[in-house]
Amino acid sequence: MLERKEKDMALKGRVPNREELDHMGRVAEIGCIVCKNKGLYSPSEIHHTEGKTKEGAHLKVLPLCFEHHRMGSGKEPISRHPYKKRFEEAYGTEKELLKQVDDILDKRQDEFFDNIPF
Repeated sequence: MLERKEKDMALKGRVPNREELDHMGRVAEIGCIVCKNKGLYSPSEIHHTEGKTKEGAHLKVLPLCFEHHRMGSGKEPISRHPYKKRFEEAYGTEKELLKQVDDILDKRQDEFFDNIPF
């Protein structure tokens, strides 16, 4: 049953364009933002905070490991699906986490340009 649910979730929404794909790739490279806040690194999946159909939805994404994204646990580690309220109480709101991800990406971009010799 889980396999069908994952397949159905993947089909909903519009296909991301090149800019959105690039953004999601940069976000995924950060690793799970919840684990990062605990001083750990875990490979991440992309979590869409506003679904996949709205304009710009592919730009409002969080990097979450499987456990924090969709494992389905209401206890530590708390997964975002289906425990949004518990997840946000434990780790911060999606809006707060999005801001943190944006800050990390901005810092990486600044560091990249700082290292280019002109």
